Amino acid sequence: MNWIGDDSRLEPFYDSYGMEGSQKRDVTAVADRRPEAQPVGDGTLGWYGNRYTTVRAECGPGSSETAPELLHVTARADYDDVSAADRHPLARIARSATKVLTDRIGCRTRLPALPGRQLTQAPSVLRPARAAGGSCRWFARHIKEQGQGRLPDRALAVSVREANPVESCLLAVSPDQVSRIAVGLHGDKREFARSALTHSPWWLRTASYFGTEARTVGYDGIVDEKKIVKTGTAGHTSGGWWASSICDGKPALHTLSSSYTYDDVLDSRTLSALFHAYVGTITKQRGCAHATYPDAGDFRVS
Repeated sequence: MNWIGDDSRLEPFYDSYGMEGSQKRDVTAVADRRPEAQPVGDGTLGWYGNRYTTVRAECGPGSSETAPELLHVTARADYDDVSAADRHPLARIARSATKVLTDRIGCRTRLPALPGRQLTQAPSVLRPARAAGGSCRWFARHIKEQGQGRLPDRALAVSVREANPVESCLLAVSPDQVSRIAVGLHGDKREFARSALTHSPWWLRTASYFGTEARTVGYDGIVDEKKIVKTGTAGHTSGGWWASSICDGKPALHTLSSSYTYDDVLDSRTLSALFHAYVGTITKQRGCAHATYPDAGDFRVS
């Protein structure tokens, strides 16, 4: 499942105590819990982080009736300080396991070859948003044109690959920006600002899913019920919004996720403008058509 919304599985930062109880003075400086996944090659084979590689396989024509439409197979190193030399065997293991599994279950697919070079360390240090490139370049342009306001001032991008079926951008709020925002807040929202400096950091994440990946986007509903987002629709859930389009004749979903409490700090007009800027940019870059956006009322926050 590709999760969206204010789900703890998406949390990119450890809180102010970090790992093993170490104190952190700046909770959003480094995505130390969950850096953005990097594409393996052009992304069609899968993606990787510093301690894992996920290989994806689409089961095409001629597959067995019981074969799934899409497989994700992950090899993970359960130890610290995984080197670039370690990551390549991880990728090789994941690809080999995928080949064995697809043959076993009758999944007809073609797995691209692994890139010849080693998989470099996944970037985890966030940079000033105004200078962001790659998958976050659209946001740098947006804040230059519309102003900073209460929006994030940090970004962590991935390299843009036209064939990549998943593309994401992490945005976060620095302690200085939290302090500036807090001046204009009242009541409970000012408490949100205090917690953003310690255990509930403010962040946003945009992610687009293309083709088969678009059919595996979901969120947690009421009473732990898992909801699958239907392609061709637009809407929202707790801390999450999605829009749809058609890219190269295949469905796509474009999403925005917000950490708990941060969307209450941003007004509905800001959220709507931000999401429209993102979807408008990526659909233009990918040559997508028939974009469907959430209604204006879906962006209302308390």
